[in-house]
Amino acid sequence: MTADSFDLRRDAFGRLILTTSSGERHVGVIPVRSFPIAAPDEGISLVSAEGHEVGWAQQLSGLPEPVRVLVEEELASREFMPAIERILEVSSFVCPSTWRVLTDRGPAELRLKGEEDIRRLSRTRLLIADAHGLNFLVRDMAGLDRHSRKLLDRFL
Repeated sequence: MTADSFDLRRDAFGRLILTTSSGERHVGVIPVRSFPIAAPDEGISLVSAEGHEVGWAQQLSGLPEPVRVLVEEELASREFMPAIERILEVSSFVCPSTWRVLTDRGPAELRLKGEEDIRRLSRTRLLIADAHGLNFLVRDMAGLDRHSRKLLDRFL
């Protein structure tokens, strides 16, 4: 079911309700990104409370404005992946180590258990998992300042 064949609204309890073109209602749907890192605005699945896909949007930008706003609000409330903009300090070049970083959501401190917690997603993109299970994204290694790249290179 594509975006042009359903309607999406919030009920009085804040839950998303999807209504199909045939009138079928699904209460408590959850939007899920198919490719949250590689293509965050493409392939949005709307999943029922029972875990079944009940709606699909090929492009987030292709949704009608009121529906797009609801989906974006719901995704923002569920997702949290700060992007590292700068590595300020690393406690040690041997793991475990503590990193002080500046992210797009402010300063943060993460604990790296081992080099295997740094995953390459592409040539320039990294995903760093800290000891508490929080993921940090490096969108573009080349876009980092020289000091940050130098520190990061010691772990790659």
